[in-house]
Amino acid sequence: MTTSETRRLTVSAAEEIMDRYFPVLDHGFVALVDYMGGDRSMERAARVSFGSKMRGEAESRTLLRHLRRHMHTSPSEMCEIVLHCAMPLFIARQWIRHRTASVNEYSGRYSLMPMLFYTPPRELVKRQSKSDKQGRAGDSLTELEYSGLVARWNNSRVQAVDHYREMTEDDLAKELARIDLPLSTYTQWYWKIDMHNLMHFLSLRVDAHAQAEIQAYGRIIAGMTKRLAPLTHEAWIDYKVCAVTFSRHERVALADLITDGVRIGDGIAKAARLEALGDRLSPRERDEFVGKIQELRMANQAPNFDLDLSVTKDPEYFEQKYAAATLAGDR
Repeated sequence: MTTSETRRLTVSAAEEIMDRYFPVLDHGFVALVDYMGGDRSMERAARVSFGSKMRGEAESRTLLRHLRRHMHTSPSEMCEIVLHCAMPLFIARQWIRHRTASVNEYSGRYSLMPMLFYTPPRELVKRQSKSDKQGRAGDSLTELEYSGLVARWNNSRVQAVDHYREMTEDDLAKELARIDLPLSTYTQWYWKIDMHNLMHFLSLRVDAHAQAEIQAYGRIIAGMTKRLAPLTHEAWIDYKVCAVTFSRHERVALADLITDGVRIGDGIAKAARLEALGDRLSPRERDEFVGKIQELRMANQAPNFDLDLSVTKDPEYFEQKYAAATLAGDR
Protein backbone atom coordinates (compact mmCIF):
# COMPACT_ATOMS: atom_id res chain seq x y z
CA MET A 1 0.00 0.00 0.00
CA THR A 2 1.32 3.45 -0.86
CA THR A 3 0.24 6.92 0.13
CA SER A 4 0.97 10.29 -1.43
CA GLU A 5 1.48 11.97 1.94
CA THR A 6 3.26 11.01 5.12
CA ARG A 7 4.19 12.72 8.36
CA ARG A 8 7.01 10.34 9.12
CA LEU A 9 10.62 11.35 8.62
CA THR A 10 11.78 10.42 5.14
CA VAL A 11 15.19 10.66 3.51
CA SER A 12 15.15 11.38 -0.22
CA ALA A 13 18.44 9.58 -0.92
CA ALA A 14 17.11 6.47 0.81
CA GLU A 15 13.77 6.71 -0.95
CA GLU A 16 15.64 6.66 -4.26
CA ILE A 17 16.96 3.14 -3.61
CA MET A 18 13.88 1.65 -1.93
CA ASP A 19 13.04 -1.75 -3.45
CA ARG A 20 15.98 -1.57 -5.85
CA TYR A 21 17.87 -4.83 -5.70
CA PHE A 22 21.66 -4.70 -5.74
CA PRO A 23 23.26 -7.92 -7.08
CA VAL A 24 25.95 -9.44 -4.87
CA LEU A 25 28.19 -12.42 -5.78
CA ASP A 26 26.73 -14.61 -8.54
CA HIS A 27 23.12 -15.07 -7.33
CA GLY A 28 22.80 -12.91 -4.20
CA PHE A 29 21.24 -9.52 -3.58
CA VAL A 30 20.60 -6.79 -1.01
CA ALA A 31 17.60 -4.46 -1.10
CA LEU A 32 16.43 -1.72 1.25
CA VAL A 33 12.73 -2.45 1.72
CA ASP A 34 11.92 -0.22 4.70
CA TYR A 35 13.48 2.15 7.20
CA MET A 36 12.60 4.24 10.21
CA GLY A 37 14.34 7.55 10.83
CA GLY A 38 17.73 8.83 9.81
CA ASP A 39 20.23 11.39 11.09
CA ARG A 40 17.39 13.64 12.24
CA SER A 41 15.73 10.96 14.35
CA MET A 42 19.02 10.21 16.10
CA GLU A 43 19.59 13.91 16.73
CA ARG A 44 16.05 14.34 18.05
CA ALA A 45 16.52 11.49 20.51
CA ALA A 46 19.85 12.90 21.70
CA ARG A 47 18.27 16.33 22.31
CA VAL A 48 15.28 14.99 24.25
CA SER A 49 16.40 16.80 27.43
CA PHE A 50 16.63 20.13 25.63
CA GLY A 51 13.39 20.28 23.69
CA SER A 52 12.52 19.08 20.22
CA LYS A 53 13.74 22.08 18.21
CA MET A 54 16.00 20.90 15.42
CA ARG A 55 19.20 22.72 14.51
CA GLY A 56 20.90 23.41 11.22
CA GLU A 57 23.01 20.81 9.44
CA ALA A 58 26.28 22.13 10.85
CA GLU A 59 25.03 21.78 14.43
CA SER A 60 23.50 18.40 13.65
CA ARG A 61 26.82 17.20 12.26
CA THR A 62 28.68 18.43 15.35
CA LEU A 63 26.29 16.57 17.66
CA LEU A 64 26.24 13.33 15.70
CA ARG A 65 30.02 13.29 15.47
CA HIS A 66 30.24 13.89 19.22
CA LEU A 67 27.90 10.96 19.86
CA ARG A 68 29.92 8.64 17.65
CA ARG A 69 33.27 9.87 18.91
CA HIS A 70 32.35 9.30 22.56
CA MET A 71 30.33 6.12 21.96
CA HIS A 72 27.00 7.54 23.11
CA THR A 73 25.12 4.83 21.25
CA SER A 74 21.51 4.87 22.46
CA PRO A 75 20.37 7.63 20.03
CA SER A 76 21.63 5.45 17.18
CA GLU A 77 19.07 2.85 18.16
CA MET A 78 16.31 5.24 17.09
CA CYS A 79 17.05 4.60 13.42
CA GLU A 80 16.29 1.20 11.88
CA ILE A 81 16.50 -0.40 8.46
CA VAL A 82 14.91 -3.49 6.93
CA LEU A 83 16.86 -5.33 4.24
CA HIS A 84 15.89 -8.19 1.96
CA CYS A 85 19.03 -10.26 1.34
CA ALA A 86 20.03 -13.46 -0.40
CA MET A 87 23.35 -15.16 0.27
CA PRO A 88 25.02 -18.59 0.35
CA LEU A 89 24.31 -20.58 3.50
CA PHE A 90 27.90 -20.36 4.73
CA ILE A 91 27.71 -16.55 4.62
CA ALA A 92 24.31 -16.60 6.32
CA ARG A 93 25.83 -18.57 9.21
CA GLN A 94 28.55 -15.93 9.63
CA TRP A 95 25.99 -13.15 9.34
CA ILE A 96 23.59 -14.58 11.92
CA ARG A 97 26.33 -14.50 14.56
CA HIS A 98 25.42 -10.83 14.91
CA ARG A 99 22.60 -11.51 17.34
CA THR A 100 21.29 -7.94 17.40
CA ALA A 101 18.79 -8.02 14.54
CA SER A 102 15.34 -9.39 13.84
CA VAL A 103 15.51 -12.05 11.14
CA ASN A 104 12.98 -14.04 9.17
CA GLU A 105 14.67 -16.58 6.87
CA TYR A 106 13.42 -18.62 3.95
CA SER A 107 12.38 -22.02 5.26
CA GLY A 108 13.33 -25.24 3.52
CA ARG A 109 10.73 -26.98 5.70
CA TYR A 110 7.85 -25.15 4.03
CA SER A 111 9.16 -24.61 0.51
CA LEU A 112 11.59 -26.27 -1.85
CA MET A 113 15.07 -24.81 -1.80
CA PRO A 114 16.19 -22.98 -4.95
CA MET A 115 18.91 -24.88 -6.79
CA LEU A 116 21.27 -21.93 -6.89
CA PHE A 117 24.85 -22.41 -5.69
CA TYR A 118 27.69 -20.00 -5.15
CA THR A 119 30.85 -20.43 -7.20
CA PRO A 120 33.66 -18.02 -6.28
CA PRO A 121 35.50 -16.35 -9.17
CA ARG A 122 39.07 -17.45 -9.77
CA GLU A 123 40.58 -14.29 -8.23
CA LEU A 124 39.00 -15.20 -4.89
CA VAL A 125 40.14 -18.83 -4.87
CA LYS A 126 43.40 -19.11 -2.95
CA ARG A 127 45.14 -21.53 -0.63
CA GLN A 128 44.92 -21.61 3.15
CA SER A 129 46.77 -18.76 4.83
CA LYS A 130 49.83 -19.81 6.84
CA SER A 131 49.31 -17.07 9.42
CA ASP A 132 45.51 -16.84 9.55
CA LYS A 133 43.73 -20.06 10.50
CA GLN A 134 40.41 -18.81 9.15
CA GLY A 135 41.52 -17.13 5.95
CA ARG A 136 43.00 -17.50 2.48
CA ALA A 137 46.15 -15.89 1.14
CA GLY A 138 48.65 -15.88 -1.69
CA ASP A 139 48.13 -15.96 -5.40
CA SER A 140 44.95 -17.19 -7.05
CA LEU A 141 44.89 -20.68 -8.54
CA THR A 142 45.95 -21.16 -12.11
CA GLU A 143 43.22 -21.41 -14.73
CA LEU A 144 43.74 -25.17 -14.96
CA GLU A 145 43.59 -25.63 -11.18
CA TYR A 146 40.51 -23.45 -10.97
CA SER A 147 38.72 -25.33 -13.75
CA GLY A 148 39.36 -28.61 -11.99
CA LEU A 149 38.02 -27.24 -8.72
CA VAL A 150 34.85 -25.89 -10.34
CA ALA A 151 34.31 -29.28 -11.98
CA ARG A 152 34.50 -30.97 -8.57
CA TRP A 153 32.02 -28.51 -7.09
CA ASN A 154 29.63 -28.94 -10.02
CA ASN A 155 29.81 -32.73 -9.86
CA SER A 156 28.87 -32.79 -6.19
CA ARG A 157 26.09 -30.26 -6.77
CA VAL A 158 24.58 -32.26 -9.63
CA GLN A 159 24.42 -35.27 -7.34
CA ALA A 160 22.92 -33.21 -4.50
CA VAL A 161 20.26 -31.78 -6.85
CA ASP A 162 19.39 -35.22 -8.22
CA HIS A 163 19.02 -36.69 -4.74
CA TYR A 164 16.97 -33.71 -3.56
CA ARG A 165 14.67 -34.01 -6.56
CA GLU A 166 14.24 -37.76 -6.08
CA MET A 167 13.42 -37.42 -2.40
CA THR A 168 10.92 -34.60 -2.87
CA GLU A 169 9.26 -36.39 -5.79
CA ASP A 170 8.94 -39.44 -3.53
CA ASP A 171 7.10 -37.12 -1.10
CA LEU A 172 9.79 -37.25 1.56
CA ALA A 173 9.36 -34.38 4.00
CA LYS A 174 11.09 -31.25 2.75
CA GLU A 175 12.78 -30.78 6.11
CA LEU A 176 14.59 -34.09 5.57
CA ALA A 177 15.20 -33.88 1.84
CA ARG A 178 17.23 -30.69 2.28
CA ILE A 179 19.78 -31.93 4.81
CA ASP A 180 22.49 -32.92 2.30
CA LEU A 181 22.37 -29.73 0.26
CA PRO A 182 25.78 -28.00 0.25
CA LEU A 183 26.67 -24.82 2.15
CA SER A 184 26.95 -23.04 -1.21
CA THR A 185 23.14 -23.20 -1.57
CA TYR A 186 21.48 -19.79 -1.51
CA THR A 187 19.05 -18.75 1.18
CA GLN A 188 17.36 -15.40 1.81
CA TRP A 189 15.89 -13.40 4.64
CA TYR A 190 14.45 -10.13 5.84
CA TRP A 191 16.82 -8.48 8.30
CA LYS A 192 15.86 -5.57 10.57
CA ILE A 193 18.51 -3.81 12.65
CA ASP A 194 19.06 -0.45 14.34
CA MET A 195 21.86 1.88 13.32
CA HIS A 196 23.98 1.31 16.43
CA ASN A 197 24.19 -2.44 15.89
CA LEU A 198 24.47 -2.00 12.13
CA MET A 199 27.58 0.15 12.60
CA HIS A 200 29.13 -2.65 14.68
CA PHE A 201 28.21 -5.23 12.03
CA LEU A 202 29.72 -3.13 9.26
CA SER A 203 32.88 -2.33 11.22
CA LEU A 204 33.64 -6.05 11.27
CA ARG A 205 32.33 -7.01 7.85
CA VAL A 206 33.86 -4.32 5.66
CA ASP A 207 37.21 -4.85 7.34
CA ALA A 208 39.93 -6.26 5.08
CA HIS A 209 40.28 -9.27 7.40
CA ALA A 210 36.66 -10.34 6.93
CA GLN A 211 35.83 -13.08 4.43
CA ALA A 212 35.74 -11.62 0.92
CA GLU A 213 32.19 -12.77 0.25
CA ILE A 214 30.66 -11.07 3.28
CA GLN A 215 32.71 -7.96 2.58
CA ALA A 216 30.81 -7.71 -0.70
CA TYR A 217 27.52 -7.54 1.23
CA GLY A 218 28.98 -5.17 3.80
CA ARG A 219 30.03 -2.66 1.15
CA ILE A 220 26.54 -2.52 -0.35
CA ILE A 221 24.91 -2.10 3.05
CA ALA A 222 27.44 0.59 3.99
CA GLY A 223 26.42 2.43 0.84
CA MET A 224 22.81 2.25 1.95
CA THR A 225 23.62 3.69 5.39
CA LYS A 226 25.49 6.52 3.65
CA ARG A 227 22.27 7.42 1.89
CA LEU A 228 20.02 6.95 4.91
CA ALA A 229 22.19 8.70 7.52
CA PRO A 230 25.08 10.49 5.78
CA LEU A 231 26.29 12.42 8.86
CA THR A 232 26.37 9.30 11.02
CA HIS A 233 28.05 7.39 8.19
CA GLU A 234 30.73 10.08 7.91
CA ALA A 235 31.39 9.94 11.66
CA TRP A 236 31.61 6.13 11.52
CA ILE A 237 34.21 6.35 8.75
CA ASP A 238 36.27 8.90 10.67
CA TYR A 239 36.09 7.43 14.16
CA LYS A 240 35.94 3.71 13.44
CA VAL A 241 36.80 2.58 9.92
CA CYS A 242 39.78 4.90 9.52
CA ALA A 243 40.70 5.05 13.20
CA VAL A 244 43.50 3.09 14.88
CA THR A 245 43.34 1.94 18.51
CA PHE A 246 46.46 1.25 20.52
CA SER A 247 46.70 -1.03 23.55
CA ARG A 248 48.44 0.05 26.74
CA HIS A 249 51.69 -1.67 25.81
CA GLU A 250 51.51 -0.32 22.26
CA ARG A 251 51.09 3.21 23.59
CA VAL A 252 54.15 2.79 25.81
CA ALA A 253 56.17 1.40 22.89
CA LEU A 254 54.96 4.21 20.61
CA ALA A 255 55.89 6.81 23.23
CA ASP A 256 59.36 5.27 23.56
CA LEU A 257 59.88 5.42 19.82
CA ILE A 258 58.75 9.04 19.63
CA THR A 259 60.92 9.98 22.62
CA ASP A 260 63.89 8.32 20.99
CA GLY A 261 63.35 10.44 17.91
CA VAL A 262 62.34 7.59 15.58
CA ARG A 263 60.54 9.02 12.57
CA ILE A 264 56.96 7.83 12.21
CA GLY A 265 57.22 6.75 8.61
CA ASP A 266 59.05 4.26 6.49
CA GLY A 267 61.62 3.43 9.14
CA ILE A 268 59.13 2.64 11.89
CA ALA A 269 58.48 -0.94 10.75
CA LYS A 270 62.12 -1.85 11.16
CA ALA A 271 62.55 0.08 14.40
CA ALA A 272 59.37 -1.34 15.91
CA ARG A 273 60.75 -4.87 15.63
CA LEU A 274 63.87 -4.01 17.62
CA GLU A 275 64.54 -3.62 21.31
CA ALA A 276 62.36 -0.52 21.54
CA LEU A 277 59.46 -2.91 22.07
CA GLY A 278 61.29 -4.90 24.71
CA ASP A 279 59.33 -7.81 26.12
CA ARG A 280 56.02 -5.98 26.18
CA LEU A 281 54.56 -7.49 23.04
CA SER A 282 54.46 -11.02 21.66
CA PRO A 283 55.81 -11.56 18.12
CA ARG A 284 52.29 -11.49 16.72
CA GLU A 285 51.42 -8.36 18.69
CA ARG A 286 54.56 -6.73 17.31
CA ASP A 287 53.49 -7.51 13.76
CA GLU A 288 50.03 -6.08 14.45
CA PHE A 289 51.58 -2.98 16.02
CA VAL A 290 53.71 -2.42 12.93
CA GLY A 291 50.60 -2.82 10.82
CA LYS A 292 48.82 -0.15 12.86
CA ILE A 293 51.71 2.25 12.41
CA GLN A 294 51.59 1.66 8.68
CA GLU A 295 47.84 2.32 8.72
CA LEU A 296 48.51 5.78 10.14
CA ARG A 297 50.09 6.73 6.85
CA MET A 298 46.90 5.80 4.99
CA ALA A 299 44.46 7.62 7.28
CA ASN A 300 43.37 9.95 4.47
CA GLN A 301 42.44 7.04 2.20
CA ALA A 302 38.83 6.66 3.29
CA PRO A 303 36.86 3.88 1.57
CA ASN A 304 34.22 4.89 -0.92
CA PHE A 305 30.88 3.19 -0.35
CA ASP A 306 28.91 5.06 -3.00
CA LEU A 307 26.33 2.83 -4.67
CA ASP A 308 26.15 2.23 -8.40
CA LEU A 309 22.44 2.46 -9.15
CA SER A 310 22.96 1.38 -12.74
CA VAL A 311 23.43 -2.25 -11.65
CA THR A 312 20.19 -2.54 -9.69
CA LYS A 313 17.39 -4.91 -10.65
CA ASP A 314 13.65 -4.83 -10.12
CA PRO A 315 12.26 -7.17 -7.43
CA GLU A 316 10.67 -9.28 -10.15
CA TYR A 317 14.07 -10.08 -11.64
CA PHE A 318 15.23 -12.03 -8.61
CA GLU A 319 11.77 -13.39 -7.87
CA GLN A 320 11.67 -14.97 -11.33
CA LYS A 321 15.28 -16.15 -11.09
CA TYR A 322 14.70 -17.95 -7.80
CA ALA A 323 11.36 -19.34 -8.93
CA ALA A 324 12.98 -20.77 -12.07
CA ALA A 325 15.67 -22.41 -9.95
CA THR A 326 13.16 -24.05 -7.62
CA LEU A 327 12.08 -27.58 -8.55
CA ALA A 328 8.59 -27.70 -9.97
CA GLY A 329 8.28 -23.98 -9.35
CA ASP A 330 7.19 -24.72 -5.77
CA ARG A 331 7.51 -21.63 -3.58
